[in-house]
Amino acid sequence: MLHVYGIKNCDSVKKALNFFKDHRIEYRFHDFRAESLECQKIKYWLAHIELAKLFNTRSTTYRNLKLKECDLSDDDKAAWLCKEPMLIKRPVVEYDGKVRVGFDQTQYEGEFL
Repeated sequence: MLHVYGIKNCDSVKKALNFFKDHRIEYRFHDFRAESLECQKIKYWLAHIELAKLFNTRSTTYRNLKLKECDLSDDDKAAWLCKEPMLIKRPVVEYDGKVRVGFDQTQYEGEFL
């Protein structure tokens, strides 16, 4: 079963969930604003994808925390993801030992249909 991580009011998450519903693909949704997200899970994702794909430098949280001025190392960025899940690009989809980040209609059609 697919596991989708994100927040329910995120447009990209909504698109992904609608894609799965429309194609009758079973999934489990984890809203990391409502439920905690273990750092171990983020480390698992980082073992499967690049940090640059997971760390959202375009988010409001990134700007509000003024992280651009901090010149963060990759280790610092990974630590921030554990402290502040709103820095995670969304959605994160786990399936068959793979991790995908973001919503791309064409990519989803190629991978999930």
